[in-house]
Amino acid sequence: MNRRYAIAAAAFAALLLAVTAAKILHVPVPWAAPSARAVEQRGPLSDGEKATIEIFERVSPSVVQVAVKSAANPLMGEEGQGGSSGTGFVWDRDGHLVTNNHVVASGGEIAVRFASGEVAQVDLVGTAPNYDLAVLRIRSVRELPPPVALGSSSDLKVGQSAFAIGNPFGLDQSMTSGIISALKRRLPTHGGREIANVIQTDAAINPGNSGGPLLDSAGRLIGVTTAIISPSGSNAGIGFAVPVDVVNRIVPELIRNGRVPTPGIGIVAAGEDVSTRLGVEGVIVVRTAPGSPAERAGIRGVNFSTGAVGDIITAVEGKPVRRLSDLTDALEQAGAGKTVRLTVKRGSDTRDVNMGIIDIDRS
Repeated sequence: MNRRYAIAAAAFAALLLAVTAAKILHVPVPWAAPSARAVEQRGPLSDGEKATIEIFERVSPSVVQVAVKSAANPLMGEEGQGGSSGTGFVWDRDGHLVTNNHVVASGGEIAVRFASGEVAQVDLVGTAPNYDLAVLRIRSVRELPPPVALGSSSDLKVGQSAFAIGNPFGLDQSMTSGIISALKRRLPTHGGREIANVIQTDAAINPGNSGGPLLDSAGRLIGVTTAIISPSGSNAGIGFAVPVDVVNRIVPELIRNGRVPTPGIGIVAAGEDVSTRLGVEGVIVVRTAPGSPAERAGIRGVNFSTGAVGDIITAVEGKPVRRLSDLTDALEQAGAGKTVRLTVKRGSDTRDVNMGIIDIDRS
């Protein structure tokens, strides 16, 4: 009797174990679902997203990749291997493009690639190293995209939105956004002078962006991206753009004449470190060039025998001059061939001097 009971109990236990195991084996496993999950519908794009998309779709067709090859390397646009690449954009309906001078400074053959993928050969119309600007002209293209709309850099505000479109590291048609971080920066150029009123932005700018457009929230050109400050060589949130008001003054001159005059009065000025050490606010004249307007006007430089400071230029047309870039900017605004009134301090005496401006590159 006990033996039959034990056999029955064992059989029941085995049946119960089998049922339990079957249930366990048939439990659905969440990560092994038989079909893809349903896509959730998103809401409408925000007004800010729509505005950014509209800027890109409207402006990007007018932004080109600029590639330069050297005689030593037939590969177009290989940075660091005998070529260079950057960005440019359509300036007018006559086929002129604007880019940076340093992008095309190697002097090699230049080609551009449009957003459509079409490649076109271009000619170098003119360069302005003092402003890091260059103008190209397309030899032929089936259909030219519209010029980028021009804005103004005179009324920009720190904190307003800024957008850059370019070809960072050769990745064409890239858009970044940020704000205008600062205004009235000064930027040295390969031409040996400084660009005044440069725009600083934290919109990501990397090698390959050079020569591309910096845009406002209306998609208008407010600057030409030209340089970054970065220990690594990549974006560190400090980029610079030549202000559009300067661009709009220089580019037509390059189209007309292929070059831009370098306005000056024929002086060699002391560095700002010297002025700072001496506690001087203004431009210290070290010497004048023979036959220059400054020499003819009686401007006196440093007396190297005694070390005495001569004349200090403190204003142009009544506007204070605190550093050399203030003076060069005022002369550039006036232009070669014009006359300006300089305020000059010598010792304790101050006087006004009318002085002609010349093109120092041709003097």
